[in-house]
Amino acid sequence: MASPKAAFNEDKVALLIGCLVFVLALGKMVGLDMMGWVVRVGMWVDNPLTAWKAATWKWLPGWGSLLLSYAIITAMMAVGIKLIKGNVANFVRGFTIIFFMAIACYTIGANAYIAANPTQLAKQGIPWALGLSTEAGLIVALVVGILVGNITPKFAESLREACRPELFVKIAIVIMGAELGVKAADAAGFAGHIIFRGLCAIVEAYLLYWCVVYYVARKYFKFNKEWAAPLASGISICGVSAAIATGGAIRARPVVPIMVSSLVVVFTCIEMLILPFVAQQFLSTEPLVAGAWMGLAVKSDGGAIASGAITESLILAKMAGQGINWEPGWIVMVTTTVKIFIDVFIGVWALVLAYVWTAKFDKTRGERTMTWGDVMDRFPRFVLGYIGTFLILLFMCLSSPELHKLGKSLSGTINGFRVLFFLMTFFTIGVVSNFRKLREEGIGRLAVVYVVCLFGFIIWVGLFISYAFFHGMTPPVIGG
Repeated sequence: MASPKAAFNEDKVALLIGCLVFVLALGKMVGLDMMGWVVRVGMWVDNPLTAWKAATWKWLPGWGSLLLSYAIITAMMAVGIKLIKGNVANFVRGFTIIFFMAIACYTIGANAYIAANPTQLAKQGIPWALGLSTEAGLIVALVVGILVGNITPKFAESLREACRPELFVKIAIVIMGAELGVKAADAAGFAGHIIFRGLCAIVEAYLLYWCVVYYVARKYFKFNKEWAAPLASGISICGVSAAIATGGAIRARPVVPIMVSSLVVVFTCIEMLILPFVAQQFLSTEPLVAGAWMGLAVKSDGGAIASGAITESLILAKMAGQGINWEPGWIVMVTTTVKIFIDVFIGVWALVLAYVWTAKFDKTRGERTMTWGDVMDRFPRFVLGYIGTFLILLFMCLSSPELHKLGKSLSGTINGFRVLFFLMTFFTIGVVSNFRKLREEGIGRLAVVYVVCLFGFIIWVGLFISYAFFHGMTPPVIGG
């Protein structure tokens, strides 16, 4: 890996590749669909081959979309590895194995019996499902990666050059900004007071969350600043994305955000399996409180929104049995709105932490006065890409209905890239997670901090804040 002073490092390569994907996708503005070949993995019941489909090139068969995605993404990544002076041949060999193993894992997780939520059972023609969403494939990838890394260490070592979870997730975050820009524009069309309440809720919740988690990790579990900051961001702001951004801002060792990310994935699944049913039982008369709670408590975008969808289906079904028929979509809208503001907060918080660490904790510059140049040198460049793609799509979608429709189409296409890079992130996190080394680094104590803070504090404060801002608000009644 190149040093921070080199022309390119992983941070800058992530910005370059993420922005390249985004710029090529903008070809839709002049009628050129240059990214419609990217593979998307959907639910399947009997034949896993039917899960693969091209994003918009409907004439391209699923297997063709998969192979073309592999070839083009590998070429992009090989250029990036060349720029940071890595071994391109070793990278391509390892990346080929990682890509197809990860796709296999995601395809398994996308089986309808695993992925379908209660609103999708009839469409899939199945009587039951675990309801984990297709993001269950990320968990399968993580588990398989862990098995590879710990049971076959020599094989894992052969993949080392291609095991770059930080690079993969940073590219995904740059791309994710475009998707969130579209969602933010959608939210702008809803009642303004819901948007305002969602913004107030996340500011109040996450300033409390971060400080308390950081304090608990430092005071009671004796973690140093390098560990406590990414852990606080991962638990309090938005899981993997926040942990990676914080790690970049404070220049933590790669193992730090990787270990936090592993915990985020596991606990997101646990929350998805529990919280929607708790909300149905106790918050059925406060549906928007339930929706906000999912956004504040569940730590991944897909997991939170899936939890909001499950919560909505459970609450609407229960209230329909009592003769109250609310319009669908509002509970999920509140979940999504809260989550959008949380995601935007990642970039803001990364800049704040870059400033604090440069001014207060970084001793490498001696006693001279800190400048904003020092802050920007530490600030993770990929977050600039995330903010840039977010703002471009937001302003584009707010400009006119036609551009809004085009922006949605563009975002839907490149979302396939985000999923693929997140998938490879989780698989390679598993591969590099050597349990013996993780125990030496203290993963057991990390998990205890996570459990104590999440279930002892964050979930309940999130519920209180959701209630404070959304109490008494209900969706419109159908036909009312």
